[in-house]
Amino acid sequence: MASWKTTLLLLTLFLLSLFLELLLAQATIINSIDGGMNKGCIEVERKALLEFKNGLKEPSRTLSSWVGADCCKWKGVDCNNQTGHVVKVDLKYGGLGGEISDSLLDLKHLNYLDLSFNDFQGIPIPNFLGSFERLRYLNLSHAAFGGMIPPHLGNLSQLCYLDLSGDYYSRAPLMRVHNLNWLSGLSSLKYLDLGNVNLSKATTNWMQAVNMLPFLLELHLSHCELGDFPHSISFVNLTSLLVIDLSHNNLSTTFPGWLFNISTLTDLYLNDASIGSEGIELVNGLSTCANNSLERLHLGGNRFGGQLPDSLGLFKNLKSLDLSYNSFVGPFPNSIQHLTNLESLNLRENSISGPIPTWIGNLLRMKRLDLSNNLMNGTIPKSIGQLRELTVLYLNWNSWEGVMSEIHFSNLTKLEYFSSHLSPTKQSFRFHVRPEWIPPFSLMSIDISNCNVSLKFPNWIRTQKRLHFITLKNVGISDTIPEWLWKLYFLWLDLSRNQLYGKLPNSLSFSPASVLVDLSFNRLVGRLPLWFNATWLFLGNNSFSGPIPLNIGDLSSLEVLDVSSNLLNGSIPSSMSKLKDLRVIDLSNNQLSGKIPKNWSDLQHLDTIDLSKNKLSGGIPSWMCSKSSLTQLILGDNNLTGELTPSLQNCTGLSSLDLGNNRFSGEIPKWIGERMPSLEQMRLRGNMLTGDIPEQLCWLSHLHILDLAVNNLSGFIPQCLGNLTALSFVALLNRNFDNLESHGSYSESMELVVKGQNMEFDSILPILNLIDLSSNNIWGEIPKEITNLSTLGALNLSRNQLTGKIPEKIGAMQGLETLDLSWNCLSGPIPPSTSSITSLNHLNLSHNRLSGPIPTTNQFSTFNDPSIYEANPGLYGPPLSTNCSTLNDQDHKDEEEDEGEWDMSWFFISMGLGFPVGFWAVCGSLALKKSWRQAYFRFIDETRDRLYVFTAVNVARLKRKMETNGVHR
Repeated sequence: MASWKTTLLLLTLFLLSLFLELLLAQATIINSIDGGMNKGCIEVERKALLEFKNGLKEPSRTLSSWVGADCCKWKGVDCNNQTGHVVKVDLKYGGLGGEISDSLLDLKHLNYLDLSFNDFQGIPIPNFLGSFERLRYLNLSHAAFGGMIPPHLGNLSQLCYLDLSGDYYSRAPLMRVHNLNWLSGLSSLKYLDLGNVNLSKATTNWMQAVNMLPFLLELHLSHCELGDFPHSISFVNLTSLLVIDLSHNNLSTTFPGWLFNISTLTDLYLNDASIGSEGIELVNGLSTCANNSLERLHLGGNRFGGQLPDSLGLFKNLKSLDLSYNSFVGPFPNSIQHLTNLESLNLRENSISGPIPTWIGNLLRMKRLDLSNNLMNGTIPKSIGQLRELTVLYLNWNSWEGVMSEIHFSNLTKLEYFSSHLSPTKQSFRFHVRPEWIPPFSLMSIDISNCNVSLKFPNWIRTQKRLHFITLKNVGISDTIPEWLWKLYFLWLDLSRNQLYGKLPNSLSFSPASVLVDLSFNRLVGRLPLWFNATWLFLGNNSFSGPIPLNIGDLSSLEVLDVSSNLLNGSIPSSMSKLKDLRVIDLSNNQLSGKIPKNWSDLQHLDTIDLSKNKLSGGIPSWMCSKSSLTQLILGDNNLTGELTPSLQNCTGLSSLDLGNNRFSGEIPKWIGERMPSLEQMRLRGNMLTGDIPEQLCWLSHLHILDLAVNNLSGFIPQCLGNLTALSFVALLNRNFDNLESHGSYSESMELVVKGQNMEFDSILPILNLIDLSSNNIWGEIPKEITNLSTLGALNLSRNQLTGKIPEKIGAMQGLETLDLSWNCLSGPIPPSTSSITSLNHLNLSHNRLSGPIPTTNQFSTFNDPSIYEANPGLYGPPLSTNCSTLNDQDHKDEEEDEGEWDMSWFFISMGLGFPVGFWAVCGSLALKKSWRQAYFRFIDETRDRLYVFTAVNVARLKRKMETNGVHR
């Protein structure tokens, strides 16, 4: 019985304990659910967030959800499920601005703060952010903060992620620091990005500061103006570092050896860091550390040279290799064939030569291959068609030969971007596919230029449903444009420099709102079409005729309009004033007449106006420079009149001013030099300008083309022209030397007289250096200061009234290719230093008073045309027939002739003096003495009477004699 009771008791206790356990579990679940629901955030933190919100500007109403009692449900706010404390504020891409309230300090448990990609308009980062003791993630990147980064951030000892990178193109001033010592306090930091932060003041200690972060995994310091780079470090503490990005700095050093000691590196980015080294030194140095972990090596845009060594093949895990924009030479490196994991290879802009090796087809993981802008040649191997993963293939600007056919593309099913934009001077490369060919790929972009494709428009383009960028430029198409092309969804269409003919659709409406269409340099005819939603429209160099449509102002999306070199006539429609977004308008080289419209003042974005080579009349309207955004004003070769209007003073941003070959009068305004500091090219030739050349033009430090020829200018050549900076130092002029074809911008051309001929310059205009003051009334000497213009390429001072000698130091003008001083009154010898100008290839010194021997060394030995020295009676030597002895004999004869001429001169001088002396000796005495005067006139009367009697008697006697002789007969 007792045993039964004991058993019952134990069973009861067991059931009771089981019940209590279930009850406790249920309570835990309920408590967990209750905590998960989080009935509301902590009130003090909610108020802190609202105060923070009140200090912000939010035009897009990003924080409109910040209402109600539960702040944990607000957008961008996360709370701890257990405690209800705010632990995360993520407001990236919120369009926020204004001030950041220190009320955030009430968020004691905040460990994540992201305000990236906002616009705080240059305000500094608040110091109090360094007080968040629990903060582990801080991202303030691309938020337009400015000023000094507070060193207080060094108090964030638990911070693992810090991104303060700025926007390179931001209008706000870049953030800066004077030193990075505060980084030592961030002992837990694993990720650091200070990209676009000015570290120029911290350049001496930045590496020591970073070296104090033992757990750092990624270091990003691109665009930081670092100029001092330690080549070696005694002890490298960065034992965990995976990523180093020091790109876009001016490190100006050889490859830093301490990087070889970081064996954990997977990504190394040193693009555009001004590092110089031989390629073999670079690669061998990296390979010595047995760094098999390296996956991405980007060294583009430096000063590396030499051949790439075979040791490059040691990086077995390399996935991305960027060696672009360097000076590597030699054939395609065979070592690359061992990089079987390679997915991206960029060798753009080097001097790699020879063909593409056939083993390229073995790199089966290759996704991106860029061989553009090298010295490669030969045929494209068919093995390239084995790269089944390839999405990008760029073969631009090489000297390929042979044929690229369907076989090359047969397995490229993933190809999306293909470009073979070759040099227009070498067209030995062609594409050959069947008209019915259906490609295996679906391209997004294709660029085939300066190759031979076909006479007919390639029909396979029709099969590419994702094709948004189409360039078939100078590929020999002689056909009409098929109607199906206008139904494609493209953003870019360049069919320029073909033989396309026929008419275009009068009206089209493209589905995207931003479209480029370039059909220039073809044989298209008809009226100018109206295409809506086109942003950039290039229809120049065709045969479009008739007037510009009166409703062209309805093309509201237009930013660039180029209809130059057609047969358009009539006036410029006033409706163009509706094109509010217009930046470039080029109506040049047509037959347009009338006046320049006066109602374009609302075109606030106008950057370039080219109305040259038309028949426009009247003056320059006052609105022309109402906006300082104008950089190029080209009105040359019209019938424009009047003086240079004062409204042009507002064109303070002009870089090019061409008013040549019109009928402008008056003086060259001084304010051109005072108000146009960016002026690079000024052409005023062929007008009726008078007065002196203003010295203020010497203030134009960027001026490299000055053409004032064929006017009525007078006075002296300003000595200060020798101070023109752009013609004195090559390195000081920041011009765009890249002869790359670009769209959406204006490519100016200018007609100048060089080497005695009218020549039109376009692509090389930015590097042409010229001064032409010819055909004016300029007098005085050539200022010796002009010899300071060491980079001047053409100097024409002909057909003026210059006197004196040619400057002795003219040989200092080593850039001179053309020198014309003809038709002046220059005297003295040709300076010996002239022969040292080895670039000189056109010379004209004729019709002056030069004397002495003609130089025979260097370039002068090639000047065999005697006409360049003619009408200088004192010059002798080849190529003139006059030598020194002949000139001496001639001088002796000239002396004798001079003596005879001197005697004759004295004879005539004596006669000239004798007549007035004799006249006044007689007449003066008669006028003074009355008796002499009476006697003189009495003598004259008697003499007259005697002469009359004598004549009458002799005449009568002769008459009688003649009559007597007549009777006898």
